[in-house]
Amino acid sequence: MVSNPLFPWQQSAWMQLQLLRQRMPHAILLHGAEGTGKTIFAEHLAQSLLCETPAKDGHACGNCVSCGWVSQYSHPDYRRIRPELLEEEAMAGEVESAETEKKSAKATKAPSKEIVINQIRALSDFMNISTHRQGRRVIVLYPAEALNVPAANALLKSLEEPNAHTVFILVSHSVDKLLPTILSRCHKFSMGMPSKEQALSWLKTQRVNEPDVWLAQQGGSPLSALQMSQSEGRSDLEDFLRQLSNPGVESSLKIAEKMQKMEISVTVSWLQRWLYDIFSFRQSGRIRYYPGHKKEIALLATRVRPDALLKAIKNTGDRQVIASHPLSAKLFLEDMVLDYSVLFR
Repeated sequence: MVSNPLFPWQQSAWMQLQLLRQRMPHAILLHGAEGTGKTIFAEHLAQSLLCETPAKDGHACGNCVSCGWVSQYSHPDYRRIRPELLEEEAMAGEVESAETEKKSAKATKAPSKEIVINQIRALSDFMNISTHRQGRRVIVLYPAEALNVPAANALLKSLEEPNAHTVFILVSHSVDKLLPTILSRCHKFSMGMPSKEQALSWLKTQRVNEPDVWLAQQGGSPLSALQMSQSEGRSDLEDFLRQLSNPGVESSLKIAEKMQKMEISVTVSWLQRWLYDIFSFRQSGRIRYYPGHKKEIALLATRVRPDALLKAIKNTGDRQVIASHPLSAKLFLEDMVLDYSVLFR
């Protein structure tokens, strides 16, 4: 039985990628919007490259020894590199044993959001020994923009002098954040967004209520829409939008107090989308992200000067650049929402 876990909107991309199979690049960079399933695509590609009896269309068979090893993440010729934080999140859904709880209680260091140099250095021995199954060795790394500078430089050396039969598969949501030298050594493969019809159809199969609302809020990314529709953060988003609908100093300070425990970059992205909708409505009468708040957005669009709005959009973009490393989450958020409230005085 052929194993094909890809999403409907990825099928054409998969067929395009098969044209490279005969002369597989040593490094492929899958890039596109977040929330479209690129990491699932990358890991399936890795499995297919290691599969001993792949189908004619390139999909892994799902039955051979190699496929079994990959599915259990125990293949000797496969490595997955991602931030420690993602590793912990992947385990979050598992039932915690007493030993895990004890270990967590002793932990004093927050898991890293970056891919660090030790993770790249650990690949040296892996790449310098013969493959166990006389085939390829495959390294999947994501998100590539999480590489810190020392790790990126270390990876660059491997990309410049690739070992025989080694394939790197990098995944990126933001190629503009990658070193130009890394970009130049990868075969770039764009992963497009699904059409609105494809995304809505898939969300309906996942039994998402109001799929059009969630899809709009997440900019058309179906996996992000699914995650948000099931997340406890839904109420946080609604509280935040209520504050943005009726800006004021006191309410701004209260919402900053509440939101400081959330991932800051997510909160900033919510404001970026809200500001975009105000600008879009003012210019064309259209709302992209929050159509359910059309009345509030329309009113705010009449209360703000265009030049001030454009400046606010730029400033919020600048904040997003440093949102992952704020000196103080609360002060960062207070400054952001107070600046927003000033727009509508």
